[in-house]
Amino acid sequence: MTKDPVSLKADASVAEAAKAMSEFRIGSVVVMDNGKPLGIVTDRDIVVRAVAKGSDPTTTRLADISTRDIATVSPDQSVDEAIQVMKSRDVKRVVVMDDSRLEGIVSLGDLTSRGEGEDVQKDISRAEPNN
Repeated sequence: MTKDPVSLKADASVAEAAKAMSEFRIGSVVVMDNGKPLGIVTDRDIVVRAVAKGSDPTTTRLADISTRDIATVSPDQSVDEAIQVMKSRDVKRVVVMDDSRLEGIVSLGDLTSRGEGEDVQKDISRAEPNN
């Protein structure tokens, strides 16, 4: 798990998210609203949901392009349970929540570095891409 994932407010711009992703060398940011996770935005979301549609990245807000139905696990759940959530939801990232507090994020990259991501990658690669 990556502790303290990068998060931005829902009214932050797509350009701000892209800058944060570049600066921290990450592929996603958690979108926050009133101190609670509202959704997640990935680098792919920026491309598909903003840039490809001709949206201005300096005025488009993260709330407008974020995935709201985020996959979550609690800190006391096992790695195997996180893997099952990823497979069942066809996602590469699972947000770790303690009640309504953001604790971290588990990514496919985290699992791969532990030698556990190959199965998840196979399942996810068969899924239809989200738009």
